[in-house]
Amino acid sequence: MKNRIVVLSFMMMLIHSASGQFTISGEFRPRTEYDHGTKKLASPGQEAVIFTSQRTRLNIQFNNEFIASRISLQDIRIWGSQPQLNITDGLTSVHEAWAKVKFNDKFALKAGRQEIIYDDHRIFGNVGWSQQGRSHDAALIQFTDKKLFNADLGIAYNQNAVPSIPFTVSNNYKAMQYLWLHKDIAEKLGLSILVLNNGNQLITKIDSVTNKYSIIYSQTAGTRLTYKINDNYRLAASAYYQTGKDATNKNLNAYYVSAEAGASFLEKKLNLTLGFERLSGTAQNSAGSENNSFTPFYGTNHKFNGHLDYFYVGNHLNSVGLQDNYLQISYKAGKWNPGFDIHNFSSAAQIFDKINNKSYDAALGNELDFYLNYKWNDWVTFSGGYSQMLGTASLEFLRGGSSTETSNWGWLMMTVTPEFFNSKK
Repeated sequence: MKNRIVVLSFMMMLIHSASGQFTISGEFRPRTEYDHGTKKLASPGQEAVIFTSQRTRLNIQFNNEFIASRISLQDIRIWGSQPQLNITDGLTSVHEAWAKVKFNDKFALKAGRQEIIYDDHRIFGNVGWSQQGRSHDAALIQFTDKKLFNADLGIAYNQNAVPSIPFTVSNNYKAMQYLWLHKDIAEKLGLSILVLNNGNQLITKIDSVTNKYSIIYSQTAGTRLTYKINDNYRLAASAYYQTGKDATNKNLNAYYVSAEAGASFLEKKLNLTLGFERLSGTAQNSAGSENNSFTPFYGTNHKFNGHLDYFYVGNHLNSVGLQDNYLQISYKAGKWNPGFDIHNFSSAAQIFDKINNKSYDAALGNELDFYLNYKWNDWVTFSGGYSQMLGTASLEFLRGGSSTETSNWGWLMMTVTPEFFNSKK
């Protein structure tokens, strides 16, 4: 043990003297939640549950003019899920492990397990709210020129193991290629273009013992625009179209549109955002074989459509879509940051009970989200919130539970982010 400490200290001394910045940081994030109706309406007689989950991360990062690299180890657990006298539990994993080679000041190659984030996180995001987060095994060719544009070309091809066997990892794609372009125009207008070719493995049964494995692709293409009117007013809009084949080999024809306007008052302490999103859906009384449901594939979906996660957080896929009209209000008062969001939800396609031959109204309900952040210092932040869904009979039919029950959720979270070592300090 003593020898390991000596070796580690010697390595740090070498790194400290090398050209570049080396940092070791951590994150400790326990969160206690009261749950009585997240993701679906509470049922009659359903008991509320209280639990504490924790994310612990150790981040190691290096950066100089030639390379950059990052390793992020994480442990995700529920308090009490393991015995006190525990030898091993398999709860620790690699969240990030990538290296970036900088060929010059414009071109770079970044490869390994990494977070992929673009624009407002709608199509690609790191899902920072969830304790485990999201990361991809991918290679990126990056071009950066502020005077021209920024571009990322991403490629991924997944296997279970070596030698190759049929790909069976759930909730993951088989192959992916994408191109992201971004251009800032006159410091006020931002334009992004994304083209995503997403491949899922399709298993076709040839006979009782033989399967055929192929990759079927969907294509998502669209743009996001941001416009800064001045320091106090801003606009944003997005539009995407999906075509190709869905994961079950159906023809895909779906769309997404959104727009929002933001305003700041009282020296930017008070912020208001008014907006809407529409994700197309497939009517439940449709006789066609086409899938009209838009999928926001790898986005930070907790950031959208309410904190209760009723839509697109591992759910509501290939369904009737969603129209979300929302108002967000936040206020910054020193270290305090309270906020309030209200969402009005409705379906984008017909809700229909085929068994009873009954149509349902498009209105799904309203969600109220309250939250409060307190940044004690640069290393410690305390957060909390309360949310409630006021659901309708349509939401009850669509998702289960009871619209007459109180469906609510509360949470408290502490985030501690120490920096253990920094070669530049």
